[in-house]
Amino acid sequence: MNGAESLVRTLVAGGVDVCFTNPGTSEMHFVAALDKVPGMRCVLGLFEGIVTGAADGYFRMKGTPASTLLHLGPGLANGLANLHNAKKANSGIVNIVGQHATYHIEYNAPLTSDIEGLARPMSSWVRTSPDAKSVAADGAAAIAAAAGAPPQIATLILPADTAWNQADGVAQVPAGSQGESYSAAAVENTARLLRSGEPTLLLMTGSAVTEKGLALAAQIAGKTGCKVMGPLASPRMARGRGRFSIERVPYVVEQALAALKGFRHIVLLEANEPVAFFAYPNKPSLLKPEGCDVHRMTASGENSVAALEALASAVGAKPADAKPQVAVDLVKPTGALNHASIAQAIAAAVPDNAILVDESITTGRGFFPLTAGAAPHDWIQNLGGSIGYSTPVATGAAVACPDRKVICMVGDGSAMYTIQSLWTQAREGLNVVTIVFANRVYQILRGEFDGVGAGEPGKRAQDMLRIDSPTLDFVALAKGMGVPGRAVTTADEFNKALAEAIAEPGPRLIEVQV
Repeated sequence: MNGAESLVRTLVAGGVDVCFTNPGTSEMHFVAALDKVPGMRCVLGLFEGIVTGAADGYFRMKGTPASTLLHLGPGLANGLANLHNAKKANSGIVNIVGQHATYHIEYNAPLTSDIEGLARPMSSWVRTSPDAKSVAADGAAAIAAAAGAPPQIATLILPADTAWNQADGVAQVPAGSQGESYSAAAVENTARLLRSGEPTLLLMTGSAVTEKGLALAAQIAGKTGCKVMGPLASPRMARGRGRFSIERVPYVVEQALAALKGFRHIVLLEANEPVAFFAYPNKPSLLKPEGCDVHRMTASGENSVAALEALASAVGAKPADAKPQVAVDLVKPTGALNHASIAQAIAAAVPDNAILVDESITTGRGFFPLTAGAAPHDWIQNLGGSIGYSTPVATGAAVACPDRKVICMVGDGSAMYTIQSLWTQAREGLNVVTIVFANRVYQILRGEFDGVGAGEPGKRAQDMLRIDSPTLDFVALAKGMGVPGRAVTTADEFNKALAEAIAEPGPRLIEVQV
């Protein structure tokens, strides 16, 4: 077999059996190998940001890495924004990036670039295979890195001649880094803080905000009186009826300072110390109150559920200590569409075991509280801040979980970054409902203009923030990519559209005109 086939066979044998792809000339031997090797599902994206974002969404729901296939340096560069988001979410991905043949690079052909230099900022593991006989072992090492603890983005660069020359065979994936389960000393320190009675916050993300982790946190909070919150965004959070509902650290600095005021200790479970999303004149970067000490209980890659079990035992917390969740009545709204009625409609419509992917930004800040009473679901958020993440992540989540309905919530400006995701969803028959909030403006930027103290926007500044000339027609855009869509202007129309879209298989789009 050649190097490309040895790599594909190694990927499949190593449990990487999905490849999100946008190939070019240098990757044609890898593409040919896909015909020869059974077991690899190939999902085509029409832009590399779709490919990398889908691999992120796949990992968040499956917990194992997918691969991507990207064309040389420019192809990788096109996918870097969503690799940035994936890195912040601690997602494991195996990137395969084509390269010119080793003997061709010296001639500086038009697509020649420093691919390793492009890869390193978003990849924790980078390697270029020197020859065909090294490809399988390099691929196995990439899998081990991506599936380790913590997971990593691994980028393997494959020169064209290493793909077409003869190779030795399949390589076995070495044992990946398992990481420590958790630090017993860190758990005991947290127990001491909770026993002290001083105001303490458990700030949790990652595996700590799974259903089991949240249930343990509810017991600990009920027993000790500590507060439990999540950061603004988590890679995946269990939400809905019967699950411990926690607040998030607010985005707006003043609101975050108010929410964190009074805590003497903040204990981090896989979370980072709370900081402002941006720097603002005359506002702090760190959001903790003065005199508050920050302690780490678990880091990414550690077993936060086991650590919470140990903490519950140390403080004597039991299931009976968890306080009942406040009941939230979900009533389908009527009348005009606004932030409140939109949130009500979505919360009432969420089906059991759904996956919600949130990039609604301004509109979406009101969704979170109401979903505490929705049917049990998983909530996925953007940790990296690079927009255009939600439709690709929803695509990958639907590939990972074909039996679950995915609801993607996105603003109109963000949707246009990766609108090609709809084509992939149609091609693959994925169960994704995309809700586009069409307010015809980069609303988040309008708020940021005020937040940084830039004054009152004039005509030119306003033109940079509005996207209403010409008006975007998302129903027509969806139809052009094979996805049925409809626009709604009232809450009653929205309720009906949601019910129909959720009931039907395959992708659907709803344009909410607000």
